[in-house]
Amino acid sequence: MKIIVTSVLVDDQAKALKFYTDILGFIKKEDIDMGEARWLTVVSSDAENGVELLLEPNWNAAIQINGEPAAKAFQKILFDAGIPATAFGIEDVQKEYERLEGLGVAFKTKPTKMGPVIIAKFDDTCGNLIQMVQK
Repeated sequence: MKIIVTSVLVDDQAKALKFYTDILGFIKKEDIDMGEARWLTVVSSDAENGVELLLEPNWNAAIQINGEPAAKAFQKILFDAGIPATAFGIEDVQKEYERLEGLGVAFKTKPTKMGPVIIAKFDDTCGNLIQMVQK
């Protein structure tokens, strides 16, 4: 058994695709019209047949909490608590931090050594905190 798809909730699939491809450097893998939303995935540019990241709409949920889709509420709780939606492995967090900061990415945590790893967290503009990890 292996992981082939994982997801992050996004508030706007088009905006998310632009951020994840133009800024982060991922490659669009799948883009299938599903009616109200799309099955929209990206992959790492160095692993085109690797794990796909589904850019999943946070509003596309049948379960409601206080009139809002449960996924949207969950996403906001994580963001407000400073909990990353996912983590991406990076060879050099400092270098990638500087590159992304130069492109206007808003960081919540600068590169920080935490035991055997270096991490940094940024806002993906789509409702998530993303953590970069250098082992």
